[in-house]
Amino acid sequence: FSSAGFSGAAWAKEEQAVFAGGCFWCMEHDMQGIPGVISVMSGYTGGKERNPTYEQVSSETTGHFESVRVTYDPAKVTYAQLLDRYWKLVDPTDNGGQFCDRGPSYRPAIFVTPEQKATAEASKAKLIASGKIKKKIIVPVLPLGEFWPAEEYHRDFAKNNKARYDTYRKGCGRDAVLRRVWG
Repeated sequence: FSSAGFSGAAWAKEEQAVFAGGCFWCMEHDMQGIPGVISVMSGYTGGKERNPTYEQVSSETTGHFESVRVTYDPAKVTYAQLLDRYWKLVDPTDNGGQFCDRGPSYRPAIFVTPEQKATAEASKAKLIASGKIKKKIIVPVLPLGEFWPAEEYHRDFAKNNKARYDTYRKGCGRDAVLRRVWG
């Protein structure tokens, strides 16, 4: 057997994590910059509809959350480190949506495999015990079901539509709320 023609990256182990935190454009953008993250895909999970569309999810009838699937190299970033970053990207006390995006599809949640559940629960317990957040932490840790990639026009939105993304993010007040929540 020869390894000629294969890069070291082809042999690297990859793992995935799924998070919901309001607008998937913003979650995708913020998770992409983490060293060790290979890719981030916007999509939908947690609902009953198979292969849902943005229109179906935003109608709030499918039970899906706007979410991101983060593919990462666990030799460079751990699942626990991704969780630590995730918390700083959401208002963990707001169950009505996130920032200017309101409704069930914009609620924050951590979707886990059975192997990830204990780490996610411990991360949440650590945040609660820290006392950094004075209100009740409402982010659920939920079993991961099928993840459905969002439509092509939603993917890499911040890169492909920079001016529109920047206007949306500022207008939505996301960064101002995060500074208020996290200091």
